[in-house]
Amino acid sequence: MTFEKVTIRETTEIDLDDIIQVETIAFGQDEEAILVSDLLSDTTAKPTLSLLAFCESKPVGHVMFSRVYVKNSQHQPLMHILAPLAVIPSFQRKGIGGKLINKGIETLKARGSELVFVLGHETYYPKFGFIPNAGKFGFAPPYPIAEKHVNAWMFQWLNKEKQNSCSGKITCADVLNNPKYWVD
Repeated sequence: MTFEKVTIRETTEIDLDDIIQVETIAFGQDEEAILVSDLLSDTTAKPTLSLLAFCESKPVGHVMFSRVYVKNSQHQPLMHILAPLAVIPSFQRKGIGGKLINKGIETLKARGSELVFVLGHETYYPKFGFIPNAGKFGFAPPYPIAEKHVNAWMFQWLNKEKQNSCSGKITCADVLNNPKYWVD
């Protein structure tokens, strides 16, 4: 498949079956599919951004961004976390994940989000502008991360003018604010 044949669009309620299918096939289990389904109905995750990638008419990738907050802070800028990112195995390593990330960041920026976080692969996400070890920059993760994985907790400023306007412990939407998502 060529990169040009991939299209990305924001999801709607009628896409839930396709989202579940992509997440389940990509991860080989249904835990992430359940997480996405739960995030889509979690009011504390709003505003969310859910994008599906298609190769021709076949859904092949999905990314989810949900709202995060600075714990115990009066100033609550619009911020998001990327979780999860899924591409079905036969379409991996073709740039689809990167295209989903870039489209998500571009959309969040246009909607006024100031920061985006991710807990993910330490060499993959920096390719898309994420800065490793967000804790070092004043953004503590919702739960402690093992020292050997501190660089996996990353962030990216989407609004350079608001840079350094906040810091603190990050709290996710209720569904994602669960220790099981933050362990090794």
